[in-house]
Amino acid sequence: MWHVKKFEDLDLHTLEEIYRLRVSVFIVEQACAYQEIDGKDSLSIHIYNTDETGIIAYLRIIQEDPVSIGRVIVREDHRGAGLGRALMDQAMDYVDLHHAGELIYLHGQAHLEKYYQSFGFKTVSAMHLEDDIPHYHMEYRKEE
Repeated sequence: MWHVKKFEDLDLHTLEEIYRLRVSVFIVEQACAYQEIDGKDSLSIHIYNTDETGIIAYLRIIQEDPVSIGRVIVREDHRGAGLGRALMDQAMDYVDLHHAGELIYLHGQAHLEKYYQSFGFKTVSAMHLEDDIPHYHMEYRKEE
């Protein structure tokens, strides 16, 4: 089941599960030490999918200027089944509805460049390292 919620509409159990999932992947699995809880969650729209086992896919849309999509994640035991594409479809529907014509920013891992390009993002930087992982800055604007 898909959920689209503002930070203040997340209950404490859901927020804890989101944080556990993000830390599990971005800190532990990817072996990166950084400040994962960065103060931007309260500015964000949180899109996630659940099944009987909990949250299986998640991302946030930070409502700043520019608006950005980040923390895109599919739980390890659900990868490879198209859930990531469905998650990004949810995000793109949201930004196209609520931020039409605005520049949308994404800082994506390099191995996902073509994946993000398939949603209309354009690469706008050279490849660079962040936490020893290759990344690109990418931008999207809905064509009017």
